[in-house]
Amino acid sequence: MSDPVQSMHAPLAAGTELRGRYVIENLVGQGGMGAVYRARDRRLPDRICAVKEILAPSLLSRPAVRQRAQTQFLQEASVLARLDHPNLPKVSDVFALEHRDYLIMDFVSGANLRDLLARAPRQAHGRCFPEKRVLSWSAQLLDALIYLHEQDPPILHRDIKPANIILTERGQIKLVDFGLVKQLEADDQRTVTVVQGRGTQAYTPLEQYGGDPGVSALSSDLYSLGATLYHLLSGQTPPSAQARFLESGQLAELRAPGRRISRRTETAVFHAMALHPSQRPASAAAFRRELLGAAPAAPSPFADPVPAAQVWRTACARHRGLLGMACALLLAAFILSALSHLIP
Repeated sequence: MSDPVQSMHAPLAAGTELRGRYVIENLVGQGGMGAVYRARDRRLPDRICAVKEILAPSLLSRPAVRQRAQTQFLQEASVLARLDHPNLPKVSDVFALEHRDYLIMDFVSGANLRDLLARAPRQAHGRCFPEKRVLSWSAQLLDALIYLHEQDPPILHRDIKPANIILTERGQIKLVDFGLVKQLEADDQRTVTVVQGRGTQAYTPLEQYGGDPGVSALSSDLYSLGATLYHLLSGQTPPSAQARFLESGQLAELRAPGRRISRRTETAVFHAMALHPSQRPASAAAFRRELLGAAPAAPSPFADPVPAAQVWRTACARHRGLLGMACALLLAAFILSALSHLIP
């Protein structure tokens, strides 16, 4: 007989029907916490939806705990079902079947920013997007984040990264990948809904590495968004918070030679990426003001200090072709000048 703990990890086959309504068409993505499927809604034949399947393998051996966890899931999922924002997929149904919990959401058609970044024009520093375009996306992302953080209780995403941001065919940004975990606030014992995500190393703040969702705060999402913007603007995957903690100077300037990025943008992004939560913007709304206007732009005290010599070495390495050409032209000019004096 197969082990139920192992068998539950097998993805649902095409044609599988859930609750007599949702027919699985294909697997869209799969990770350690579950999977996402494209499905057809039998009650609304023209509607295509996304089925988010959430697993909790650590609870399987304890039926009583599993039952409490599923009850909690249904309670907290009802919070997500009440959300209504143009930059978030709408949750339309929630249910639990055996060892699996499910969220039914709008299927967002488009390409995620990770894939778009891989196809973006190559610049001197790598593939990146123009500042104006990134700021336009940022406005939509921050509107969604403000909306989530201002819920009562607040909702955290905990896994903001280019792969979880979809640009639709109409040019709209959608922040995706929903799941649930419970976090208890020590001060008032209220439940905080946390949109599940262990995080991806390059975009995860230090306080999220412990694996305990209780140490996460609203500013954790700001760090992840700041790291995402850094990647989109620079074409470089940001160094992890752990690497930056162990060695300063890891986070290179955004306004490096060859990049057309404003001081305001660089200052705001570095502020969001401060290693200590207390040094980040006070809220998503405050970060929006800093990044997009209505807040002063000043030299950022939050960026990793980079020695001047290192900056020059980096610039020279990135533009060695142009430097070589310039040296060759100078040498040719010197030779021609010398020859002109020798010819009567």
